[in-house]
Amino acid sequence: MDTQAQTGESSASHAQRLERLAEVAVKVGLGLKPGQELVITAPLETVPLVRAITVEAYKAGASLVTTFFSDDAATLARFAHGSDAAFDTAAGWLYSGMADAYRNGAARLAISGDDPALLAGQDTAKVARANRARSKAYVPALELIANFATNWTIVSAATKPWARSVFPGLPEDEALSRLWDAIFAASRVDGPDPLAAWEDHNAALHARMDILNGHRFAALRFVGPGTDLTVGLADDHEWCGGASVSRNGITCNANIPTEEVFTTPHKDRVDGTVTSTKPLSYQGTLIEGIQVRFEEGRIVEATARTGGDVLAKVIETDEGARRLGEVALVPASSAISTSGLLFYNTLYDENAASHIALGQAYSKCFREGGAQFSEADLSARGANRSLIHIDWMIGSAEIDVDGLTAEGRAIPVMRAGEWVD
Repeated sequence: MDTQAQTGESSASHAQRLERLAEVAVKVGLGLKPGQELVITAPLETVPLVRAITVEAYKAGASLVTTFFSDDAATLARFAHGSDAAFDTAAGWLYSGMADAYRNGAARLAISGDDPALLAGQDTAKVARANRARSKAYVPALELIANFATNWTIVSAATKPWARSVFPGLPEDEALSRLWDAIFAASRVDGPDPLAAWEDHNAALHARMDILNGHRFAALRFVGPGTDLTVGLADDHEWCGGASVSRNGITCNANIPTEEVFTTPHKDRVDGTVTSTKPLSYQGTLIEGIQVRFEEGRIVEATARTGGDVLAKVIETDEGARRLGEVALVPASSAISTSGLLFYNTLYDENAASHIALGQAYSKCFREGGAQFSEADLSARGANRSLIHIDWMIGSAEIDVDGLTAEGRAIPVMRAGEWVD
């Protein structure tokens, strides 16, 4: 990334950069094609970006753009006034409808900008029940997204509640402006040609992906403070990163921004201990200081300095919630990491550090058309299945990573959080 993008400084106005972000979301994130419908989900506070993306989508030939908004005040009203039974209810009809849209070729775009502390202080049992109900209802749509049945992407918009968490000591308007600067920089829209910048970045991620695929490692070992974790990799796994082709033949970048290369672990071959290096913001609850021990792929001990009760409920969601569905490598010198910011937002914080994800595996991370495999084929190769997919960060400048061959030979992959070439 050029110096201008790294510092977040730009001569372009906020409105111009917002338009550039919308263009990147549609052309790079989605690769939207003429005639496609687009389904957007977004917090109510992100209307300006939603409108800009809608304009770009129609300019790209979208047949219809439909947006579903969430509202923090309405969410809190549920906890303040909802009946006990309300927390076991979710809009299954909505997620089934979304799944139908994706099956029929609609693209999916999510805008992230939620308040990381929205549910702080709420009844954790009710939070867990609501999350579980939503996860179960979301399965039809999640399976299509996880299998890349259609082109999809996630981008972010700054909101005042989010900005307060990232810059708690600043006046609200200044915090909001600073957060927008960070989003624009990380999304590579500050330079003169964002589309070219993304082309170069994708090429770099693909080169790293090719190196890892060439090694055909059987496992990765992470070692550092509080961490000695061996992550066995699924049989026939394949590393992915940057732009990729979805099953409908459209090239998309699922995350804007992205700094990771990732693959599928073997659900039964994870052993050791691991300590989180950044907080996890999950459904309005901040979970800090996660420490977990795995045996034969399964979490057998889990604690957290804060939010431990929510973490316990998360891993009780189903059997797959105690196992891994993703492992990703990110250098400590990534643009997001060097910003020095803690975003309290998984889309950003996961791109500042290597990470693992509890829950559902991505079927695309297999050679020979993994997205076409049956559930039995995927399970036989070690892919995990779950109602959830939750990333949390385990990498830092103090973490070393080795690739382990089938014969057990260790090959350095990262030292002090940086790639070994």
